[in-house]
Amino acid sequence: MEPTGHNTKPAGFTAVSHSLAGVGPEGVAGLLSATSDISLVIDSRGTIQDVAFSSADLARELPRLVPGAKWPDTVTIESRIKIEETIAEANGKAPSRWRQINFPVKGGADIPVRISAMRFADGKIIVVGRELRAMAHLQQRLAEAQQAMEREYARIRNAEKRYRLLFQLASEPVIVVDASSLRVIETNPSAGHLIGKDPRKLAGAIFNELFEDVSQQAVQSFAAALRVTPRVDNVHVELTGSREPVLLSGSLFRQDSASLLLVVLTKLAGRSEKLPADKVCLLQAVENSPDGYVVTDQKGRIVTCNSSFVDLVQAATVEQVRGESLERWIGRPAVDMEVLFANLRSHGSVRQYSTIVRGEFGAMEDIEVSGALVQDAAEPRYAFAMRAAGPRSHDSREKLGGRELPKTAEQFTELVGRVPLKSLVRETTDLIERLCIEAALELTKDNRASAAEMLGLSRQGLYAKLRRYGLGDLDGETDGVDFNE
Repeated sequence: MEPTGHNTKPAGFTAVSHSLAGVGPEGVAGLLSATSDISLVIDSRGTIQDVAFSSADLARELPRLVPGAKWPDTVTIESRIKIEETIAEANGKAPSRWRQINFPVKGGADIPVRISAMRFADGKIIVVGRELRAMAHLQQRLAEAQQAMEREYARIRNAEKRYRLLFQLASEPVIVVDASSLRVIETNPSAGHLIGKDPRKLAGAIFNELFEDVSQQAVQSFAAALRVTPRVDNVHVELTGSREPVLLSGSLFRQDSASLLLVVLTKLAGRSEKLPADKVCLLQAVENSPDGYVVTDQKGRIVTCNSSFVDLVQAATVEQVRGESLERWIGRPAVDMEVLFANLRSHGSVRQYSTIVRGEFGAMEDIEVSGALVQDAAEPRYAFAMRAAGPRSHDSREKLGGRELPKTAEQFTELVGRVPLKSLVRETTDLIERLCIEAALELTKDNRASAAEMLGLSRQGLYAKLRRYGLGDLDGETDGVDFNE
């Protein structure tokens, strides 16, 4: 039958006289050395009779723990009362409870030891001890880690407190949006005032629904661009209901393994009045036009453009081309854009300038470019309109400098039999060469350096051909030119 109740005493051997009859003093000594780090035999007054260590290093660290020494004199002051309690508690029936004492070490930290003692019939007391330095080191590391965690938690709490305070008191409208679902996570009071709703009621709303239908495409492009670029600025949209124009700027950040959008709303020019209806209609017409429209700064970097220009250069979004040089896609390198900008600075406008567009994936297409200098901005801008040149009619003739360029093979074959082939080839070559030079001069507005670069000639070579064909006024411009090139 199993015993009932709870027994608080540790279970001991039940047949000691029989099972341990053959264990002599040597066996007991070996057992104590194997199971404890320090073993002491002391008398009732606390004098050490014998001592054993589990390692030689520990024996060297405790040179005062030798036979004949008073055990209380080998420990720190606060541990002496624990030794007296251990000696008084030791009896022959059960070992004393475990206590921790500390042994001083010269030039080092105290060695903590956990001890227990038991008194035998002859009055001698056997004390066993277990060294606790490894455990103390772990406890110290645990305490340091806990303190570091508390400091980090305090730092995070303070940072969150500052963030909350700035978020609530900021005069700029700010919205935090989930990047995957486009649902509003949080809105500050300034944004709620601008939108006209309680910020607490905006939580969970669809971000797109805060804006008019005409702005939905711009909002979608804004959110898509933020997923691939670190920052997007100044996207023009209109708030739903009030139709107030605002600019969206934002950046992407991660929190708790989730991607969030931090969106800042800015009133246009700080004004609350709406644009006239005809101006809004004009802006929408430009945005939806099949022709590409682009605005650049004085250095030719793209400030903004419509979606047709994005399609023309085979880009993905407006943000992908914003800030890039227009010359990356438009014109022959170092020629066309230089000519365009020079004419815009000189005359203020350019009409139907023929050039090419180079797409991101290598496609090339002939286009016509018209441009204008915008002077009423805070910084002068260049605005360009671009359209595909398209195929020409087979019956038309390109006139250049008052001469017609033959388009069909019949016009050449009519001369066969009447003119030697050598002369026909030479005359045809001269005609094409002259027409190409005249075209280059006309495209560059008689800029001969640019025309030479466009034709792949040196400046001396171009002057030689101009002299040969009697084109242009070369007086005063041919000094030092070698016409025998």
